[in-house]
Amino acid sequence: MKPAGRASAAIDILGAVLERHLPATEALREWGRSHRFAGSRDRAAIGTIVHDALRQRHSLAWRMGGDESPRALVLSWLAHVAGKSVEEIEALGGAPFGFGALSGSEREALMHPLPLDDAPDFVRGDYPRWLAESFAAAFGDDAAAQGAALARRAPLDIRVNTLKASREKAARALARFSPSLTPHSPWGLRFQPNDEGRLPNVEADGAHGRGWFEVQDEGSQIAALACGATAGEQVLDLCAGAGGKTLALAAMMGNKGQIFAHDANQQRLRPIFERIRRAGARNVQVIEAHAKERLAALKERMDLVLVDAPCSGSGTWRRKPDAKWRLRETSLAARKAAQTELLRQAADFVRPGGRLVYVTCSVLPEENTRQVEAFLASDARFALADWREGAGEAPEGLKARGPDLRLTPLSHGTDGFYAAVMTRRDKA
Repeated sequence: MKPAGRASAAIDILGAVLERHLPATEALREWGRSHRFAGSRDRAAIGTIVHDALRQRHSLAWRMGGDESPRALVLSWLAHVAGKSVEEIEALGGAPFGFGALSGSEREALMHPLPLDDAPDFVRGDYPRWLAESFAAAFGDDAAAQGAALARRAPLDIRVNTLKASREKAARALARFSPSLTPHSPWGLRFQPNDEGRLPNVEADGAHGRGWFEVQDEGSQIAALACGATAGEQVLDLCAGAGGKTLALAAMMGNKGQIFAHDANQQRLRPIFERIRRAGARNVQVIEAHAKERLAALKERMDLVLVDAPCSGSGTWRRKPDAKWRLRETSLAARKAAQTELLRQAADFVRPGGRLVYVTCSVLPEENTRQVEAFLASDARFALADWREGAGEAPEGLKARGPDLRLTPLSHGTDGFYAAVMTRRDKA
């Protein structure tokens, strides 16, 4: 496909996302099924336009006079991301399979875009207007800059499984992809997108099949590090999902002690079995959703309980840009209610002197600090601890502030993550 055809395809796919409310991955897949002539490079290039337009939806539209139509977003992307001149964009529109001639208002908007300096924070930061108050509470004067960082393309991070390989060994195996060391996590390697915005398919490498690494953002790795899990402890991962943090904890513990991995959603838990085998994690027992008696038997026995809570996912918007536009106040309220209930449930599994660690991949204070404050106010057994005390391998740059952990792309180059460590202070 020529660039003109790719731009036209991106307009069609964005229409499915913004007008039919399909998730971006589903809209791209649907388009690919009906346009089988498009090769992998074409699909990747079209996907880059679609995801970039969604990442920067507000700021791209602002430059076009506030027009958020799929066509206006792609035209703005061509001008302000791809760096095309108005004449080049006109030529693309008139080419075979192009998107047609520019209107007078489109040409005027491309020639004289509205300056972003005059835009409100939620436009410059490319986050939903209804979250303006939350971003202001979280970041103050940096709200727009923090939001803009969440609207950029993300690298690919992996966590090296120290049960089977060293970071150096994994880096040598993946050298053809030019990895770099993650700046904060002691276990991570990072891969940057190429000029076409494509990331390497590292999971196709034999080293992944041998269990040497798992794909995991550095922020998630640091959240696991904040748990301070040590060899011999009894650990409950209450919302284990596919097991990303479970496996990180198993490696931290050197396969010594016991980790109980549970999730109330059986479908989310299903991939964990293969991942445990591949990683060689021998200290993990899976408690499936229906095994309520096995779970209940762990009450007041755990040294560490991890609540990796379901959340808005606002910290992952770099990777799932359409998710921020699908988020609604009602769904956020439901997430907050679930988080409150999970913290209440998790508290009963912590032994006297043990730790309760609450983690989200969110940057919103109502899911983070406010949840922790409300929980501590409701349960006098627990007190907030400094996460840095148990994270011995955390670099000094992360230890500069506390006691809870807050990560963002702008400040740390990671996805947005939050972690709070709470100790049960009554004695046995």
